[in-house]
Amino acid sequence: MSAMLDHVVVQSLTLQVRLLACRERLAADVDSEALHDLRTTTRRLRSLLRPLRGLPAVEQLEQAAKALGDLTTPLRDREVLAAQLIERGEQQAGQQRLRGRAQTFAKVAASAELTRMLAIVDAFPLFLRAAEREGLTDGLGKRIDKRLSKQWRKLEEGLKDPAHDRHSLRLLIKRVRYGDEAYPQLDHAGRRLQRLLKRAQGDLGDWHDRLQWLLQVPQNPDLSARAAAWEQELHQAEQKSDITLNNLQEALARR
Repeated sequence: MSAMLDHVVVQSLTLQVRLLACRERLAADVDSEALHDLRTTTRRLRSLLRPLRGLPAVEQLEQAAKALGDLTTPLRDREVLAAQLIERGEQQAGQQRLRGRAQTFAKVAASAELTRMLAIVDAFPLFLRAAEREGLTDGLGKRIDKRLSKQWRKLEEGLKDPAHDRHSLRLLIKRVRYGDEAYPQLDHAGRRLQRLLKRAQGDLGDWHDRLQWLLQVPQNPDLSARAAAWEQELHQAEQKSDITLNNLQEALARR
C-alpha cells in the first residue's frame, strides 16, 4: 500500500472511532458538545474524501455525510442560539430551545443517516485496498495535491473579487482549512496561514450567526429584545472579518 493510501486508511479508521464515540455520547446525552463534535468529525471526513472522488465508495460516503449534515444543521443552529440567549440573560428563551435535547440526541444517534454513514465508513478501507489492487490509486498523492491546489486557487480568486460573498468565502475557507488538516504532509499552509484561516473562519462564523439570528426575529417575538444588539454585532463582525480577509489575501499572495 502506498504511503498516501495508508494515510487515508488510518485517517478513516481514526474518524470512524470518533464517530462511534459521538454516537454513544449522543445516545446517553452525557455532554452538550456531542452534536458539535459529531458535525466536526463528519466535516473532517468530507474533507478527507473530497480529493478522493472517483475512487470506489467515495461518492456514497460523501452523500451519506451530507445527509447527516443536513439532518443536524438546524439542531446545532438551535443549540448555538440557545447558548447565546442564556449567556445574554435570556434564560427562558434559551432553555425553551433546549427542551427535549435528550430525545433529539437519541434520535440522531439512532438515525438512518448516521447508521448508513457508519456502515460505509466501516467498509471503506476494504474498498480502498480493492481499488489499489486494481491500480486505481496509482499516483494518488499527486492527484490529491492537484485537487487541493485547485481549492486554494478558488479561495484566492474569491478573496480578490471586490464583490465577494462572505458566505461563499466562509465555505471556501473551511474547505481549504480542513483539507490542509486532512493532508498535512502536502504542506499547503504554514502555521501563520493556518492561524489566519482559523481566525477568518471564526470571524465569518460570528457574522453568519448574527445574520441567521436576525432573520429569525420576525417569526420569534421572544428574540426581539436581542435584535438591536445583534444588528450592532453583525456590523462589527463584518468590519472585523474584512480586516482578517485582507490579511489572509496578503498572506496567500506571499505563499
